[in-house]
Amino acid sequence: MATFPQVDFLKEAGLKADRILVPSDADFVARQASYWSCGARSLRPACIVQPRSAREVAAAVRALVSARVPFAVRSGGHTAWASANTIGADGVTIDLGYMDWVRLPSDEEGTGKTVNLGPGNQWGRVYSELALHGLTVAGGREGNVGVAGLILGGGMAFFTGRYGLACDNIVEYEVVLADGRIVSARKDGDHANLFRALKGGSGNFGIVTNFRMRTLPLPPVWAGMTIHPKEAIPDAIRALKDFTDDMWSDPDFKDIVVIGALIQIAGVEQAPAYKKWLEMPTITTTCKMTTIPQLTMDYSQAKDYHNTWFTATFKNDVRIVAKAAELHDQLVKTLKAFIPDGDFVTQCLFQPFPRLFGQHSAAAGGNMLNIERQSHDGLLWLAVAQVRTPEQERFAYTLVQDWVHAVRQFAAIIGGNLEWTYLNYADRSQDPLTNYGLENILFMKDVAAKYDPEQVFQTLCSGGFKVSNVKLPN
Repeated sequence: MATFPQVDFLKEAGLKADRILVPSDADFVARQASYWSCGARSLRPACIVQPRSAREVAAAVRALVSARVPFAVRSGGHTAWASANTIGADGVTIDLGYMDWVRLPSDEEGTGKTVNLGPGNQWGRVYSELALHGLTVAGGREGNVGVAGLILGGGMAFFTGRYGLACDNIVEYEVVLADGRIVSARKDGDHANLFRALKGGSGNFGIVTNFRMRTLPLPPVWAGMTIHPKEAIPDAIRALKDFTDDMWSDPDFKDIVVIGALIQIAGVEQAPAYKKWLEMPTITTTCKMTTIPQLTMDYSQAKDYHNTWFTATFKNDVRIVAKAAELHDQLVKTLKAFIPDGDFVTQCLFQPFPRLFGQHSAAAGGNMLNIERQSHDGLLWLAVAQVRTPEQERFAYTLVQDWVHAVRQFAAIIGGNLEWTYLNYADRSQDPLTNYGLENILFMKDVAAKYDPEQVFQTLCSGGFKVSNVKLPN
């Protein structure tokens, strides 16, 4: 039987044997297979450690740092690309999956103003648990997305039009630092700078082991998909543009894509904001009254594909959406020629990204994302290809990358690019932190230097976007 020194380091630090999985364990194989994207499963660590508490996370970090063992951190395991939350055979994955509590704090005497969320949760479970208490949160929009990754990257939410991003609704982070200390970061506490840096700063400062998040009353929801014939695309693009322009009139929206995902989180059936969508020729519709827990499961993307994601942000201009749709058609034709059975999925997903979002973030005390300085109402674009094999992924990756580049080139010609990249949608080749603005970049670098002077989370902890890699202007 193979032996792993990484396992010995963890055991010597006091981690119990049942917290550690090695490649010969069935549970190791199952956890690897549970990553949402097949590409993430391609990296196999020496072992997986599954802590149950902040103290056990701290013990694991101290052991791995002391022995200079590289490690990755996994929450929900939903990132599209390998190495974001996985690591190869010389390293260890710290898997937070057992830290999945949803607890209403006892010190609030049942008022339910906040909730403690373990980082290993997925949003579908969070919503189902909170619904039992008539509550919800401004969290992720797909049930199988992890809590920690979404919040630390900013977090587009059902309620962003009213309450800002997910990170804007955090009141306290519990964090394990590189030296194994456990600290609580609050806006008005001893670690206020760390608190602010974590609002969109990703995994650059430590491992968050608890999120204390503001709760909201559970609303009724009217939502569903409307499928339109291809001939309706010009009308859909115009409807998207007008809807984004008029976001102020209906902040209870979720988002709209070219095909048509209509979600109204105040429970208003066929709200006036969706009038143009509902008047278009429709092949089928699933719009109905529903619940947030059900909606997040209905909205979840299929797993067991090799995924390519790229993102960009534009001014709210119909010409850019039309160009993206035109080039998407060419992409599909090329993929069909390479994948004869048509076993792939592509998405050309546009979401309103109005200045309203940044105003909510500023009102909540600000974050690292720099969106409060956005000068135009925008559109957030996600370009997706889902295929079945590694060979198909390599082929699709280049096509999607070229597609995004071509649309951005077109947008540049007409002055339509907004230089902002959403971290949670970004490919590993993109550089979202650069768009956070010089002031925020310098702030994050200072916080990282204070809390992680040995740069553990820049060098030893793999994956993600590192603030140390952001080049400052001369």
